[in-house]
Amino acid sequence: MEKENKNILEGIIRVTGKGVGYFPAPDESDDFEVQPDNLNAALNRDKVKIEILDKELLGRKQAQVVEIVERHKTEFVGILEKADAGFFLVPDDKRMYRDIFVPADKANGGKAGEKVQVRITEWEDASKSPKGEVVRIIGKAGEHNTEMLGIIYESGFEVDFPPEVEQEAKAWKTKYEKEDKSKDRKDFRGATTFTIDPADAKDFDDAISLKSLENGDFEIGIHIADVSHFVVEKTALDKEARKRGTSIYLVDRTIPMLPEVLSNDLCSLNANEPKYAFSAVFIMDKNAKVKERWFGRTLIESDKRFTYEEAQEILDKKAGVFYDELKTLNDLAYKLRTEKFKNGAIEFETEEVKFELDAAGKPIRVYKKERKDTHKLVEDFMLLANREVAAHMHTVNNGSRAAFVYRIHDAPDREKIVNLATFVKALGFELKNKDGETTAEDITRMLHSVEGTPAEMLVKTAAIRSMSKAVYSTTNIGHFGLAFEYYTHFTSPIRRYPDLMVHRLLQRFLVKGRIEQDEMIKYQRLCEDSSEREMEAAEAERASIKYKQVEYMQGHIGETFDAIVSGVSEWGIYVEEVNTKAEGMVKLRDMKDDFYELNEKLYAIVGKKTGKKFSLGDKIRVKLIASDPERKTLDFTFI
Repeated sequence: MEKENKNILEGIIRVTGKGVGYFPAPDESDDFEVQPDNLNAALNRDKVKIEILDKELLGRKQAQVVEIVERHKTEFVGILEKADAGFFLVPDDKRMYRDIFVPADKANGGKAGEKVQVRITEWEDASKSPKGEVVRIIGKAGEHNTEMLGIIYESGFEVDFPPEVEQEAKAWKTKYEKEDKSKDRKDFRGATTFTIDPADAKDFDDAISLKSLENGDFEIGIHIADVSHFVVEKTALDKEARKRGTSIYLVDRTIPMLPEVLSNDLCSLNANEPKYAFSAVFIMDKNAKVKERWFGRTLIESDKRFTYEEAQEILDKKAGVFYDELKTLNDLAYKLRTEKFKNGAIEFETEEVKFELDAAGKPIRVYKKERKDTHKLVEDFMLLANREVAAHMHTVNNGSRAAFVYRIHDAPDREKIVNLATFVKALGFELKNKDGETTAEDITRMLHSVEGTPAEMLVKTAAIRSMSKAVYSTTNIGHFGLAFEYYTHFTSPIRRYPDLMVHRLLQRFLVKGRIEQDEMIKYQRLCEDSSEREMEAAEAERASIKYKQVEYMQGHIGETFDAIVSGVSEWGIYVEEVNTKAEGMVKLRDMKDDFYELNEKLYAIVGKKTGKKFSLGDKIRVKLIASDPERKTLDFTFI
C-alpha cells in the first residue's frame, strides 16, 4: 500500500500577474507561496497538487506544483502581435503570465492588432510560451463593441444561444397561448399589483400586490416570475441556463441567462398581461409582523410598471396613481428594515457608478447611482420572501439535511478582521473585536462612526473585502451580513439559476412533501457551480466599469482632480478620483521631491528626508498624466 505523503496537497491555486502562485494552507494560516519557476505551467484557479518545500522566502512557506489536476480554463482573450512564423497573443487577463504563440497556420484569419480568443493546444515546456490556435476573431482592439465582447468571452460566457435552445424557447410561445392559464394556480388578478424597476429594465421578475383587510392587517403578495414552468429539467433550455448560471450586466448591455422570448416576454411580469408567478403571500399587521404565510403557483396581472423614479416622485408628492398602496408598502418596508438592523444586519451602503454613452459607446458622463426609498422598499420585501421561504423549508424538514438551496454568508476570517481593525485604527476609528472575533453589530457601529468623513467609502470598501463571500449551499449556516438564521434566493429566477432551483424544490415539496437526501450531492454541485459563475460574472461587470472609467478619463489627461488615497504599496500610492470613483496610481518613482518608503504599520508612504506622509483616506489634489484603457490603468501625479 502506497504511503500517504503529507507534503502533497490538492486544491485551487491563485496566480498573480507577476507569475507568483498562492495555495491555501489547510490550517488557514498563511498561504503557501509558489515562485514562478515552481509553477510548472499552473495557471490562475487551476486545480493542482503541490509539494510543500522545506524552506521559506521572506517569512513565507514555499511550495512547488507537481501536477495539474484540472485546468480552470484553456481559452484566453487578447491582442495578436506579429512574430516570426506567426503571432503572439498578449492576454487581457494579466494573471496569465505567458504570451501564447500562435503559428501562422493556426491564426484562422486573425491579424495583428485584432482582439481574438485563443485556445491553448500544447504546453510541454513550462519555461516557454504555450502554443495555441485562434478560435474566435472578436474585432479591432480598442473599439467599444470589441472590448465589451472581449470581457464577456474572457469570463467564459457566450453571447448567442445555441439554435436548439432558441427553438425550444420559441416553441413555448405557441404552447403558452393555448394553455389554460388558471389551471392549478391561485388567481391573484383581483389584487392591486405593480412592478418597480430601473428605467432601462427589459425584464420584470418580481411584482408586489397589496390588499387591505377589514381588521387593519394587510395581505402582501411577493410574486416572482414562474420560470420553472417554462425551463424544465433535462431540456436544452435548462442545460444552457445551468451552464450560464446568471445574467451578466455590463455598462452597456445585458447578457441574459435565458433567451429573450422567455426573459423579456413569457416570463417577464409585464403590465396588463396575465402572467404565471410563484408567490410568497403574507398576512402582516401594521407593525410588519408576519401572522400568516402561503407559498404557491399563481396567476397575476400587474396593473402598473413603475420606474424607481416614478414611484419615488409619487411618494415625495404624496399624490398620484397607487399613492396609498406605495405609502403603505413604504411604511411596512421601513419597519422591516429597522427590525433587520436591530437584529444585527450590517448596513452596507456603497456608491455605484453609471455611464452615459454616446452612439459609438464612448462614455460622455459618469455619475453616481442614487439609492432611493423605492429601491429599499423593493429590496426589503424581496429579503422578506427569501428569508421566509428558507425558514419554511428548514422548519418543514425538521432542520434535517433535506435537499434545499440556501444563500449562506459565513462569519469573517479572524485574521482579516484583525487587519481591518488595524486599518481603521490608522484612520482614527475603532472596530471592536477580540482576537479577530467580531459581531455584525460591531461592524455596523464602526461603519456608522465613519459616515460623512472623507474615509467613509474607503472603510466601507475595506470592510466588504474583509467579509467572507456569500455563496450557495445545501448546508445552512445562516447569513452573517443580513443577520438572518435562514436565507435563500427565491426572487430572481429570470437571471439566477439558484432561484430556479429553489422554485423547483419548493414546488416539489408543496406537491410531494419532503425531498430526500439522495439528491443532496447533485444540488451541492450545482450550488458550487452557481457560486463560481456568479463570481465570474461579477468580475466581468467590474472589468467593464473599470474599462469605461479609464476610457472616460482618457479625454481628461492634464486636468486636476480631487481624490483620496485608497491604497499604498511598495511601488506607489493608489488614488480614487472623487466623482467618477476611477482608481489610478501615483508611482513612487515619479515622486522626485524625496525618497518615499512604505510604512506598513501606518498604512502610509513616508518621505525619508522630509517625513512627509501620505496615509489612507487623505484628501489630495492630483493631475492625470496617462490613461491606458487596454491595461485599464490610470497614472496620476500629486499637485
